[in-house]
Amino acid sequence: MDHEFNLGLFVTAAGLALAFEGLPYFLFPGRMPAVLRTLASQPPHVLRLLGLVALCCGLLLVSLAKG
Repeated sequence: MDHEFNLGLFVTAAGLALAFEGLPYFLFPGRMPAVLRTLASQPPHVLRLLGLVALCCGLLLVSLAKG
């Protein structure tokens, strides 16, 4: 199985990730400082769990999109 690096796909995925990351700041700029303070006050294991859930959801979406 030959896997080639697709730069166009990588740049598209990075752009989409940045767009999704920026969306809450654009839609709710007044709420974001409070959200960030709440996240900053969480213990590492909670942040790790949130990251794992986000990672799994992202991989699931990519898997579903590829068919």
